[in-house]
Amino acid sequence: MRFVGYEYDMVYSELTDVVGEQFILTDKADRIVYGVDHYWVSEAWFDRNQELPLADFIVRPRSVDEIARIMKIAARYRIPVVPWGLGSGSQGGALPIFGGILLDLKRLDRILEINETNLTVTAEAGINGQRLEDACNYRGLTLPHYPASHRVSTLGGWLAPRGSGVLSTKYGKAEDLVLTIQVVLPSGDIIRTLPTPSHAAGPDLRHLFVGAEGTTGVITEATMRLEPLPEVRRFRSYLFKNLLTGLEAGRRIMTRRLHPCVIRLYDEFSTTKELHRVLGVTREGAYMVVGFDGYEELVALEEKQAFDICTALGGEDLGREAGHHWWEHRYDFYYPPRTKSLPKLFGTTDVQAPYDKIAAIYHARRQLVEGGYKGWGARYFCHFSHWYPWGTMMYDQFLIEAPPDDPHEAVRLHNRIWWDVVRIGLRLGGVLNEHHGVGMKMGYLMPEQYGSAWPVLQAVKNALDPRGIMNPGKLGFEV
Repeated sequence: MRFVGYEYDMVYSELTDVVGEQFILTDKADRIVYGVDHYWVSEAWFDRNQELPLADFIVRPRSVDEIARIMKIAARYRIPVVPWGLGSGSQGGALPIFGGILLDLKRLDRILEINETNLTVTAEAGINGQRLEDACNYRGLTLPHYPASHRVSTLGGWLAPRGSGVLSTKYGKAEDLVLTIQVVLPSGDIIRTLPTPSHAAGPDLRHLFVGAEGTTGVITEATMRLEPLPEVRRFRSYLFKNLLTGLEAGRRIMTRRLHPCVIRLYDEFSTTKELHRVLGVTREGAYMVVGFDGYEELVALEEKQAFDICTALGGEDLGREAGHHWWEHRYDFYYPPRTKSLPKLFGTTDVQAPYDKIAAIYHARRQLVEGGYKGWGARYFCHFSHWYPWGTMMYDQFLIEAPPDDPHEAVRLHNRIWWDVVRIGLRLGGVLNEHHGVGMKMGYLMPEQYGSAWPVLQAVKNALDPRGIMNPGKLGFEV
């Protein structure tokens, strides 16, 4: 929205009436802070002194009722609204590219209930993930969603893109852990989904909002499933001669219905480069970490079955110490000084596919990056980190050490690599990604992924948000 004349002051006055002047930020320096997340393009744009698209108002509500009143103001003036947690997203999903109101939810940070009978926790969407987990651990419980962004993300930020944590192979993604949610609709109405997630009372309303990245409403509260802290948690590392053998080991572990909390398989290049850089691994081959947790007797039994599978396929047992070393340093890959950072050009183009499709996607994407962009010295890294009974997720990355200096040329190169790589996944039986979300980075490809089903999603968006104010420019929806 472009404000004309007194409209800006009218909107500012009405928002002030809701939250108080101290909880509205309008200085440019404050708005710039919210104009950059971990999307490579936004970071590069800021780094190269380019003008950022900024929100007009940063509004920091304290309650669901305040959010409802803010949404009514936004609907009346047709002002874009963008929900914001801690800004750790990598797809540009929380950037205010059309200005308007950026809704900072961090003040909604209360734990409302830890129910030790049902093993659930109910909390507001702006609570920090680590703080929430610490409170559960104090009761001997865990919310087993441990993303790499655990310390710098919020509960709402996990649900918005259907996030995955390190332990998702056993416990599921954020979408599997959530039981019920409270949502403020674009109209300002407050709704709550049914008190149990399994029912025969029509479609599941949760999934109109979980995974919608703030395009259909504002998630303000969620009840999540908890687990008892495990009696033991054990990890073991194996080294395979090649990636395909490691993939087969992972497939057999999952299709024989063992219940690992972790399978993390690194391709040969990542083993020699990334694991050496972060963990000090000096071996060549495909490195796998397998973990089990729970009661000691069950862990021992399943660990033995996985051991037999891996060694029968030629996997070299590297022992528990190597596995636990990975667990203790699992987040080191994603934080300074080891994380990839500017001025390099990079991206994580993760994909999810059935077992009989994933190897072909891997080889085609590696060939594209290292062959098609050889002139830029592009490198390709990959590991497989979230496993299902039917398939697995490939966390693959490209890296260019010396990208173009011109910001426009750099962004176009970044987008070209992304779209080329992602389209290979779509063509060979995969999906856009597994857990990072779509944001503005891949919205352009959403109609290609869904094909004739895309108008159905667009119709749902139009019905829930007829004024088009919720996080416009994201997920590929019409603006």
